[in-house]
Amino acid sequence: MLKKILAFVAMLYAAACFAAVDVNKATAAELDSVKGIGPSISSKILDERKKGNFKDWSDFVNRVKGVGEGNAAKFSNEGLTVNGTPFKTTDAAPAAPKDAKKAEAKPVASAASAAKK
Repeated sequence: MLKKILAFVAMLYAAACFAAVDVNKATAAELDSVKGIGPSISSKILDERKKGNFKDWSDFVNRVKGVGEGNAAKFSNEGLTVNGTPFKTTDAAPAAPKDAKKAEAKPVASAASAAKK
């Protein structure tokens, strides 16, 4: 019986550790518990939240100085949500590889210019 109780308590603790932290409801300590958010960012979040709840991730990114889309994605991966919603990137197309940019920069000789030579 004791083993079952301890197992149940351990499961509750594990569930609490992985629970999402909603930016509109969290305390400073709960925000600090998200990896990457320290006292400075949590105080900025709380100051902006005093002006009104965050509507969505873009509102959060626009209002909180020092938080861009990259940080928002990291915070979301660590369990932060806005109104229960995880961050979704806005980029529809994947980034082009660096080699593709180099290939575009090189001029391509056309048939007309080759004929002149």
